[in-house]
Amino acid sequence: MGLDDTIERRRGAKIKAKGIYRDPVRSSHSHFVKASGLRWLSLMLLTPIPWAKRVWALPFLTVLAPSERYYKDKLRKHKKLIEWADQMVLQVRRWLPERLLVVVADSSFAVIDLLWQLRQLKNPICMITRFRLDAALYEPNKPTPGKMGRPRKKGNRLPTLEKIAEDKLTRWKRLTVQEWYGEKKRDIEITSKTAVWFHSGKPPLPIRWVIVRGPKKIFKTQALLCTGTKVSAEQTIEWFIRRWQVEVTFHEVRTWLGVETQRHWADLSILRITPTLLGLFSIVTLLANLHAQKQKLPVQQAAYYVKKLPTFSDALRIVKQTLCSQRYFQISQFYNEIRKVPRLCSNYRFSRSTRTFLQVPIG
Repeated sequence: MGLDDTIERRRGAKIKAKGIYRDPVRSSHSHFVKASGLRWLSLMLLTPIPWAKRVWALPFLTVLAPSERYYKDKLRKHKKLIEWADQMVLQVRRWLPERLLVVVADSSFAVIDLLWQLRQLKNPICMITRFRLDAALYEPNKPTPGKMGRPRKKGNRLPTLEKIAEDKLTRWKRLTVQEWYGEKKRDIEITSKTAVWFHSGKPPLPIRWVIVRGPKKIFKTQALLCTGTKVSAEQTIEWFIRRWQVEVTFHEVRTWLGVETQRHWADLSILRITPTLLGLFSIVTLLANLHAQKQKLPVQQAAYYVKKLPTFSDALRIVKQTLCSQRYFQISQFYNEIRKVPRLCSNYRFSRSTRTFLQVPIG
């Protein structure tokens, strides 16, 4: 599963849950851009689509995470984004108590409290996030027999991942990734070990860290964190690369399903419509998959490039055509099935028993 948040740009005095957030699209490392809107946290299933020949992110659980200012005059306490994420992932664990769950997210969810709680479950949830290169890592604690007092939470301090990446004695393994953020193939070098991530006042968290770099320094050296210490480094990278499809889904729902074009402002409408539109992306994909099992999906060509595989726009198009061709969207050919509403409706009331309009006295 992929976990990420997005900003729905909305303005208006009556939209109470809106806040001021950093715009992730228009901002950069040197330029900070603010955006007014609603912050949504969505959990998506990362699954391969056979007819698209790639992994898609299908939303199935979306919640509104209001800003701290929204709770200023309310009895409820402000719930942080990490707390929303913890509640959502635990809900999925209640739905699937026996299944292996893997969640991939960005560095915003690399929090010891969240990862430690997911690891302490009866059936732990494996979570993979981006990791800081300067994080404090330690060796596991080795209990000393006969020693008095409280046992230590950690062992000796280990060098940071930044020093390990710069060390000439570090052994790197060459790996070819089949799909790397939209590219077909990418050669990378990785190194990985297990350690304990610890901060003062926090529980010790056993993790597996993975450092990834490009052989020709095409991209910056980055690190990943995996709470499953027995998961291999290759599997960790394969799972984490799927996270990019979450951003693709956010782009598609804005382009084709009308997210950010709504004009409602009521609280209940805000809570319902955007999660419904995100869920509609999954429903359209499933309906298109039923059509693809019977016959090949038609691919609508673009003017500026040759498209070989179907995209979400093609799936939406075939679903619309299939629904509009059904009988319940057609006008009846029989005159007795057509009931017209009288023009003078003030003196008429509809009778459910006779299914006709009856004239009643006024007053």
